[in-house]
Amino acid sequence: MKSLLCLGTWLLIFSGSLLADDRPNIVFFFTDDQTISTLGCYGNEIVHTPNIDRLAQQGTRFENAFVSQAICWVSRTTILTGQVGRSYGTPSDPESTRADVAQTLYSDLLRANGYRTGYFGKWHAKMPQGYRPQDHFDDFEAIGRNPFYKKQPDGSLRHETEVIVDRGIEFIKSQPEGKPFALNMWFNACHAEDSDRRPGIGHFPWPRAVDGMYDDVTIPAPRLSDPAIFDALPDFLQTTINRERFFWRWNTDLKYQTNMRAYYRMVSGIDGAIGRFQKALEEAGLADNTIIVYSADNGYYMGNRGLAGKWSHYDNALRVPLIISDPRVSAEHKGQTTSAIALNVDLTPTFLSWAGVEIPATYQGHSLAPIVGDETPADWRTNSFHEHFAVRSRIPAFEGVRSDRFKYARYFDHGGKEFLHDLKSDPDELRNLADDPQHQETLKELRAQTDEYVKAYGGELDPLKHFAPSTVPHPEASAEVGARIDKDGFVSVFDGKSLRGWTGDDAYWSVEDGALTGVTDGSLKMNRFITWKDSTIRNFDLRVKVKVTAGGNSGIQYRGTSRPDLGLDIVTGYQCDVVANIPEYNGMLYEEKGRRILSHTGEKVIIDSEGQPWVIEKMPVQTFAPDEWHDYRVLVEGNHHQHWIDGVKTADLIDLDESGRALEGVLAVQVHVGPAMKIQYKDFKIKHLPDDLPILQPEDHPIPDGAYGVRPQGRLPKDWKAPVYTRP
Repeated sequence: MKSLLCLGTWLLIFSGSLLADDRPNIVFFFTDDQTISTLGCYGNEIVHTPNIDRLAQQGTRFENAFVSQAICWVSRTTILTGQVGRSYGTPSDPESTRADVAQTLYSDLLRANGYRTGYFGKWHAKMPQGYRPQDHFDDFEAIGRNPFYKKQPDGSLRHETEVIVDRGIEFIKSQPEGKPFALNMWFNACHAEDSDRRPGIGHFPWPRAVDGMYDDVTIPAPRLSDPAIFDALPDFLQTTINRERFFWRWNTDLKYQTNMRAYYRMVSGIDGAIGRFQKALEEAGLADNTIIVYSADNGYYMGNRGLAGKWSHYDNALRVPLIISDPRVSAEHKGQTTSAIALNVDLTPTFLSWAGVEIPATYQGHSLAPIVGDETPADWRTNSFHEHFAVRSRIPAFEGVRSDRFKYARYFDHGGKEFLHDLKSDPDELRNLADDPQHQETLKELRAQTDEYVKAYGGELDPLKHFAPSTVPHPEASAEVGARIDKDGFVSVFDGKSLRGWTGDDAYWSVEDGALTGVTDGSLKMNRFITWKDSTIRNFDLRVKVKVTAGGNSGIQYRGTSRPDLGLDIVTGYQCDVVANIPEYNGMLYEEKGRRILSHTGEKVIIDSEGQPWVIEKMPVQTFAPDEWHDYRVLVEGNHHQHWIDGVKTADLIDLDESGRALEGVLAVQVHVGPAMKIQYKDFKIKHLPDDLPILQPEDHPIPDGAYGVRPQGRLPKDWKAPVYTRP
């Protein structure tokens, strides 16, 4: 089979031609969860990536670069070991690296041949117990996410992308003269912060240097977003983690726009950091002999096919950017593109070939050096093997072959379901030809090729014991996906023991006596928030016990918006006020940094289409003593908001202002500027109601003549009188 032929003869010739002082430096930038559609040089006209684009202009851009398996740790371990997952693992435990394979990484071979090696960033390789990755590099620092923002010695926060490149710059500044180096900077970006599902800065945190980028841009919808594409998938693909995470990220237009802008900022943040590194490389006098490689560990669906994540056989998941900029190549090879099939397993032999190091017989890829500097060898592969078995109990496993014309995949844990796509006539892989009589010979041929790869790479995996779907395809309440629900339909949002699941400044927030507790000494200049990270909320029934000290002021923020422009913990949006000693404010409906007071306590209100709130009815107002526990309830259905304290309704509002209202957002609570105070919340739970509850319409809820305007916040003229509504 052509694709399994070794290029050893050429490599020995190439390696033997290199003298020690000819050997180039190697810099490898490796991103997480990035598809080619998010880079300017691959055709994206919105995202700003001038430094990466410049690498493509000076080097080689691969149009058909793929990973053997589209998941973080398998892809990364494949590069470290030179073997695909099925080969470095075992049939019973394919995700873990065998000790004999892990003993020697490509970095060890480079070190043994005179290279200084550095590694900074995401590790995430499943190595044997007790494994010390730092023993395999001259300089090593694992820099992970969660959180992305790293506290610095001076107390400031710095994004992991920036920290990784900081370490890379320190590495080259300390580089001994005349000694070649190989430097890995493996980013966590653009991976989502899965434990933080606040849209934008929570789920896709970006370096603050790119704050505000893309705020004025509308990102086009996913190209493959037609619901019929999702509906055509088999059940086991509709109910997997790919669909579960779709509801974390992409399932509403607002969430999609917010998260895509944030994702693009992460990309631009990487690009800016690369530019900073390149400048340092030039200042060190190393640029002319340093090869720079840019790639990603897997592709990313980004809402295409109704999916998130990257785990399946489609090109959305398998295709990755790959750019190699070698300053030594001739002018005719600068700025070229190639359609040659490249794999992540090729990167390791490529690095070794540049260094003049013999490539081990166990390596399964081929050096890309001839493609970059000369021309694609005549016997270059014409097909590639792909598979997925990681998290096999929740992600459907497959194996198959991709050629320049056809792709074959079989999901061996799911009845052997087969796919056959004609990539020429159907590049989006929307038609499955596996049952087409006219393609049975092709199907038979690709089955046999897959069998051959499986046998050569380690054989069949042990049978799967159990598979657990992650979600229903179309949940009634998307916020419920993945949540633990009690017998009454509620989700606990605070465990009474820790701040797990919440994010905020621990200078103000802690757990005290089993309660979420906020404290301020009266010196606050801005309200400070703590936000629930597990889900956005749309329609819901919220219950919580609240206790606030005399003179205290807090609020339950809901359907809120994170405001990193004001502070990482700041939230704006609707708020059920918690105010001691002022009955007309306690339990009222307020809008932080927006339309402000929407209804005082005891006012039944309709907000008109222009954003003006009108009092249509008065309700009794009661006083609730401070320093005692009270039951608060917030019920939001569509655009109808209702609040209660101890069963007494304090707010009832219909929001007809389409441009001003919010239908989804985050849940938070606050400590307020003003007097010193303590606010406590316990028995905090929420019931997520169906997403598609009706939006109340103006014709069904007319504002009556004689309704008067809600008194606005702030100092008003002494002669101020509330406007009176008269029907147009």
